[in-house]
Amino acid sequence: MSGVRVMVVDDHPMWRQGVARDLAEAGHQVVAVCGEGRQAIRVVAAARPDVVVLDLQLPDISGVEVIRGLRAARPEVRVLMLSASGEQQGVLDAVKAGATGYLLKSAALAEFLEAVRRTAAGEPVFTPGLAGLVLGEYRRLAAAGQGAAAGTADAAPRLTDRETEVLRLVAKGMSYRQIAERLGLSHRTVQNHVQNTLGKLQLHNRVELTRYAIERGLDD
Repeated sequence: MSGVRVMVVDDHPMWRQGVARDLAEAGHQVVAVCGEGRQAIRVVAAARPDVVVLDLQLPDISGVEVIRGLRAARPEVRVLMLSASGEQQGVLDAVKAGATGYLLKSAALAEFLEAVRRTAAGEPVFTPGLAGLVLGEYRRLAAAGQGAAAGTADAAPRLTDRETEVLRLVAKGMSYRQIAERLGLSHRTVQNHVQNTLGKLQLHNRVELTRYAIERGLDD
């Protein structure tokens, strides 16, 4: 995917200008650059970004509050956290609020640009080590709510065998490319299966889909 519409939200002028320049040079369209969270929430609906690159620490409101506000104003937007902090609770809070991915600012430029592309495609992207943290938290939450999940399992929409197979691999944290290679499918076919499954389950993104799968033991 090229030409992603991106909003950059960071309180450091030189940093956000540099990120915006790198995105533009890579062929993406920077539709807004904001230094505060409330400003980002005000303009997101008009700017219509596909991806918001968001710092966790902002001067007016927290990154978690910004995520909630962005998704309320534009539910389809995908949020990639780009933060200097990899503190465990901050990562988990961001993902629970609706962030699609979390990348540290120490990431290389190529890694960042790939993360933007994958985020726009709906894939969760995490700095190495953080994906395991998020999956572990989902498993803990699933174990705590196992009884409630079991009680509603019969009412869940019916998935095809292939959709269930793809869902199992999603729950293991595999990327679309890895799933395609494992199953001998095209990248586009895997994306279609994921989108169909999201529609059937009335979920919004792959992070929610991963949690759904783990709650039902599909990551075993």
